[in-house]
Amino acid sequence: MASTCSILINTAGGLGIFLLGMNQLSEGLQAVAGQRLRKIVASVTSNRFAGITTGTVVTGIVQSSSVVTVMVVGLVTAGLMTLRQAVNVIVGANIGTTVTAWIVALLPTKLGNQSMFIIAVSALFYLFAKREKIRYIALAFLGLGLIFFGLDLMSEGLKPLRTDPDFIAWFRLFHADSVWGLSKCILVGAIATAIVQSSSAATAISISLAYNGVISFETGSALVFGMNIGTTVTAWLAAMAATTEARRAALAHTLFNCIGVLLLAPLFLPVFVPLLHHLYPSMTEPVTNGAGAVYPHITAPIAMVHTGFNVINTCIFLPFLGYFTALVRRLVPGSDVKEQPRLTMLEPQRMSPAIAVEQAREEVDGMATAALRMLTDFRAVLSGPKRDDLERSIFEAESKLDRIQHEVSDFVGKVMSAHLPTDVAYRARMLLRVADEYESVSDEVQSLLKMMQRMRTNGMALSHEGKEEMLSLHDLCYRFAVQVTEAFRKGKTYAPDVLTNMRSDAQAISQRIREIREAQLQRLTDHKPHAEPLKIVLLLDFLNVYRRLKEDCLNIGEAMIDERGSTAESA
Repeated sequence: MASTCSILINTAGGLGIFLLGMNQLSEGLQAVAGQRLRKIVASVTSNRFAGITTGTVVTGIVQSSSVVTVMVVGLVTAGLMTLRQAVNVIVGANIGTTVTAWIVALLPTKLGNQSMFIIAVSALFYLFAKREKIRYIALAFLGLGLIFFGLDLMSEGLKPLRTDPDFIAWFRLFHADSVWGLSKCILVGAIATAIVQSSSAATAISISLAYNGVISFETGSALVFGMNIGTTVTAWLAAMAATTEARRAALAHTLFNCIGVLLLAPLFLPVFVPLLHHLYPSMTEPVTNGAGAVYPHITAPIAMVHTGFNVINTCIFLPFLGYFTALVRRLVPGSDVKEQPRLTMLEPQRMSPAIAVEQAREEVDGMATAALRMLTDFRAVLSGPKRDDLERSIFEAESKLDRIQHEVSDFVGKVMSAHLPTDVAYRARMLLRVADEYESVSDEVQSLLKMMQRMRTNGMALSHEGKEEMLSLHDLCYRFAVQVTEAFRKGKTYAPDVLTNMRSDAQAISQRIREIREAQLQRLTDHKPHAEPLKIVLLLDFLNVYRRLKEDCLNIGEAMIDERGSTAESA
């Protein structure tokens, strides 16, 4: 009993340290690569090669295909990624996750004994370095050291199993030397990974068992096949209460891996095993140390099986990804009721902070589009006859932007509750301000429309002269809103020119408002025909709303300046 408890405690403790190290490595790499991650996600297209590359690179940085797949399901749910894009990224994520297996495979021969040195040096830099970038690089190395330390603990904890006759006899039932044995190993690998919720952790355990001679190369490789099935459970957990497109993304992940196993498993014993024995002839040669014999040459072949499976599976599917996406759509039919994508379906805690902020930016970009559309619609209302459809559209858009602004605030607030790199934190804060200002723009447009309706109710209409003045002012504000929005969308490469001139543009609008106000008051003084006191008051209210509209747009630009300046200071 004592021996069994010791094995369980050491293995569980090592696994915990390993997972903690994976988390620290991921956090450090994401912080260092934050800007690049943002660009990578922003560049995702329906091009299969670009999507696969994106999935591979992002998973290599995040160090978890489960996290990337859950992220993709969330993005599809929120309407920020199409199913075709999601399938491409998921395929790439399967390749990217094999990086972890190679990191694990390095331990026995190269970095196992140096884990404490890596932890000590990186911890010193992380705690005492002044520059943030150096601290996050140190955090990544700290995670790497913890990974190796955790693997070393797991390896030590599993050593007694080599001489345990009961365990050896039990494990012989799962030896992958036949079709039935291979099937059982695949099933065990799938179940273990579904329970642990991490193919990286399951791979680490499998390699540790093989390194200690507890299981054979065939058994360890067969377990890896099963892990590719078990890791798909995570995506289903994220998609259960999500939209149809999200369930399709989860099904695509499951079908891709399961079909790959069905296609490649029959080739495992007759083709892959002899080939890898030929490529790695020393894999079964033991190396004796003080504690007994170990098999350090067996780890790389298992990692090769993991990589080879996903690369070959990708090559098989690559020409048929379009048909595969169509099949998934057919298997999961759409709902009769149109489903509304929502940012609240994303889980920021399970996403890279840089990517989470980028998705919030996409949602704010959508708010900008809706706000500009409202301005265009109101111009049509202002210049032409009554349009019930446009007026109804403006009210609906204002309500929608109000809801989205609350969702963005809630989402970004959750992102900011975590420990963020400075540039990501400043960008998140900027997005909160910009989302609030675009929602204010929608409020101003709705106020303008309500005043138009009030004039109509009181049997009043703008004179030709007054209408021309309001249209000219509206066009000035609209152009200003477009310029600021373009600066927000294009970022630093475009923003300086617009942001440098935006205060002078705002002053020009203020000057135009003063000119119109003076002209209206002069008409009232001169007792001109259309200068009714109530109408003049309403027109002055119009001018006040346009002044607030101009201030909202100016605040968007100033939020960008604050973000740019703060980012430059942090660098």
